[in-house]
Amino acid sequence: MRIAVLHVEMHLPYSQSLKDKRMVLRRVKDRLQKFNVAVAEIAHQDLWQRATLGIVAISTNNDHVEQSLAAAADEIDRVEPGLVTRTEIEFLR
Repeated sequence: MRIAVLHVEMHLPYSQSLKDKRMVLRRVKDRLQKFNVAVAEIAHQDLWQRATLGIVAISTNNDHVEQSLAAAADEIDRVEPGLVTRTEIEFLR
């Protein structure tokens, strides 16, 4: 079994409140449901223009986990272009 976490840091320059930030993150989370991954905001909950998402994928195959997380990162960039500042994949098992 392979477990991996994709850390996605985002800069939301047009967000003027936490409500604006939550709207953007909700759009992203809704779009990622089709990839069978778990998504949560893991840092910067109190900042308006910054967010870090943790996206987790589990599979029996290492390649499948990597493909799922790469597809999720591509979808975030497609839905909200230019907001992703950094991504990192961490394998837990």
